[in-house]
Amino acid sequence: MRAVFFGAILSVIATPNLQADEFNLPDLGDTTSGIVSLQEERRLGQMFLRSYRSQVPTSNDPLLHHYLDALLSKLAQHSPLINRNFDLVITQSASLNAFAAPGNIIGVNTGLMTHTQNEGQLASVLAHELAHLSQRHYARRLEQQQNMALPFYTALLASLVIAASGSADGGLAAMSATQAAAANAQLKFSRQNEQEADRLGIQTLIDAGYDPYAASDMFEQMLRAARYSRRPPEFLLTHPVTESRIADARARAMRYPKKLAPNNLEFHLMRSRVRALQAETPQRAIDVFQGELNGNSMSVDASQYGLALAYNLASQPQKAHKALAPLLQKEPERLTYRVMDIDIDIAAEQYDQAIEKLRSGLRTLPNYYPFNVRYAEVLMQSGRYQTGAHFLTQLVRQIKDDPYLWYLLAEVNGLAGDVPGVHEARAEYFILIGVYDKAILQLRNALKLSESSYQTALLQERLRYVEKLRADIDRG
Repeated sequence: MRAVFFGAILSVIATPNLQADEFNLPDLGDTTSGIVSLQEERRLGQMFLRSYRSQVPTSNDPLLHHYLDALLSKLAQHSPLINRNFDLVITQSASLNAFAAPGNIIGVNTGLMTHTQNEGQLASVLAHELAHLSQRHYARRLEQQQNMALPFYTALLASLVIAASGSADGGLAAMSATQAAAANAQLKFSRQNEQEADRLGIQTLIDAGYDPYAASDMFEQMLRAARYSRRPPEFLLTHPVTESRIADARARAMRYPKKLAPNNLEFHLMRSRVRALQAETPQRAIDVFQGELNGNSMSVDASQYGLALAYNLASQPQKAHKALAPLLQKEPERLTYRVMDIDIDIAAEQYDQAIEKLRSGLRTLPNYYPFNVRYAEVLMQSGRYQTGAHFLTQLVRQIKDDPYLWYLLAEVNGLAGDVPGVHEARAEYFILIGVYDKAILQLRNALKLSESSYQTALLQERLRYVEKLRADIDRG
């Protein structure tokens, strides 16, 4: 979700003698004249996001995206952050990590969900990252370390890609000592930055209604995870947790009354969802959730939901329906259950039934992202290609920066016989995942098939835009 920005990141790992100025990095500008502008941060952030997508496996799960988006929005309302528009990227990695990048980029590993025990702990990590963004710690660091933009961004991307690949030990070993030291220096915030993010993050957590002790509880959870791992969680490498830091977090929490952590069911449902999707096999997930239902479970309903999902992933829709039935009977309006019910219909190839449920849902909740994604998918799966193409064409006008929607549009356009539409949608997909050469090729192919001067003008303008993006990269 392809390497373009910062040059080929694999070269960082495989070629230890490369120096920072050899990477194709965009010019950050003269940091001596003042802090990096918000506009420049946004530009760099988008380039970073596209490059990151090009090199790590990311999740297209609409339910998980919707849940984390909603949680971030809730926390942002209580944070000092002025710009509350985010780009969320979810990495399919079992490691415990989350990150913030300049330009309001928030990254979350799916492993973070499995390492947290309640929504307050998850929220504490996200609130901490929001605090780094609100205080513009990246920009302030670059201002203090003049001319350090190139190694900073190289190290940031390299660290996150290595962590997501699960080959951190080998990757770091391949770097020279100088590069490893530079990465270490650039990726770790100063103690003052971390203290500031802790203070603001905990305040955000409290103002959002969570237990003030959730942050220190999460710190302890991380340390426990580190004790049983050959390599500490990536989050601890970039945000070192010490006993004094835990004590500071607890002392700050003691100023407020302790709250019982609410048994937030939606968190537990999403946690089960991640666990089922990350399982080695669907049968392994079935065994795990059945075992929980027969023994101890953090949430019986979440384990039941996980079992239904696991059966569906195992192509056993009848058993999935039976597992979901008591949950749907208990809470027929819970959207997560409704989507699962539709997914079971799709797995059973009951497409008409799934489409009717989705149309009914979209009439009352037209902006509910999971309904929109599932509707687009089932229209394509059921052979309604023209309808699917029309629906997705309208949807990408509302949600322009979603690579998965553009990918679906390219696929359904191909099935509908719209060759120019295939090229245009693929171009937008490749732009969003940072593969500019392929985007340019797709736009040139679309130009050859253009049948109107207006369409030709639009395509030429888009082509110039992408060629400029590539030229900026090439100039470094």
